[in-house]
Amino acid sequence: MKLSSCAALLAAAVLIAPLSGVTGAAAAQKADAGALPTVNMEAAVKAAQIDPRRPDNTLTPGAKAGVLLVEQALRDLRLLDAKWVDGYFGTTTVTAYANYQKSLGLSGLDANGLPGRTSLTKLGAGRFTVTRAITPGARVSVGGSVLNTRTRDMLAEAKRLLGRDLALDQGSYNPGGDPTSVGTHDGGGVVDISVDGMSAATRTAVVRALRLVGFAAWLRSPQQGDWPWHIHAVAISDTDLSSQAQHQVGDYYLGLNGLANRGPDDGPRTTIRTWEEYRRR
Repeated sequence: MKLSSCAALLAAAVLIAPLSGVTGAAAAQKADAGALPTVNMEAAVKAAQIDPRRPDNTLTPGAKAGVLLVEQALRDLRLLDAKWVDGYFGTTTVTAYANYQKSLGLSGLDANGLPGRTSLTKLGAGRFTVTRAITPGARVSVGGSVLNTRTRDMLAEAKRLLGRDLALDQGSYNPGGDPTSVGTHDGGGVVDISVDGMSAATRTAVVRALRLVGFAAWLRSPQQGDWPWHIHAVAISDTDLSSQAQHQVGDYYLGLNGLANRGPDDGPRTTIRTWEEYRRR
């Protein structure tokens, strides 16, 4: 039996109403998510490397708004005293963030105090969304050394710029592998490059290329420590960095040499960029 036109319209309305409700709810959820403030992960990670090494309370450019949101969330979780909610990602905030990571069941490099994508996203639930996320990628073997894919890609680009291969003396994720490294190679993002057969000019060119693609890099000599000539390079903003490597990155931004004496940077001058900034240039 055919429905009357009135009944047909009523049936259609009944069918459409639930669908409209679902669509409306989804739209509302999307609007709510869009209303949340954002944390630029690149800026926050940069601040977490530089701020603890500063001699004063100067804020890392472009990081304050995001760092404040991170600190406010840590305060709400009672991991950070309200007096430290200031947009400065200093040692106290790094320690608080590491404690937050541990509260998630993370350990080792995953609880190093640098905001990782997973932990930062969880911290932001209902508070903020994360933009410009960074990830070190999976661990891979390159020339007999262990690296992550981000570091591997950075090295590959430096080699392309130089038009030559680079041999590794030491890779990443190598805890205790070389005591003279004092922990810098314990995490990701750090490599030592052989300079055997290189002229002084070539050594400088290699350091420059590494810096251009996002490494804090220096030529090391036997006069500086108990090691042979080599190039030491740390991938800026690698979220797997050991604490010691984080400090070297911070010192690099502050014009220092990354050594314990915190002397002036003796390498070629280049614009300091992260790998992500290099790729967007």
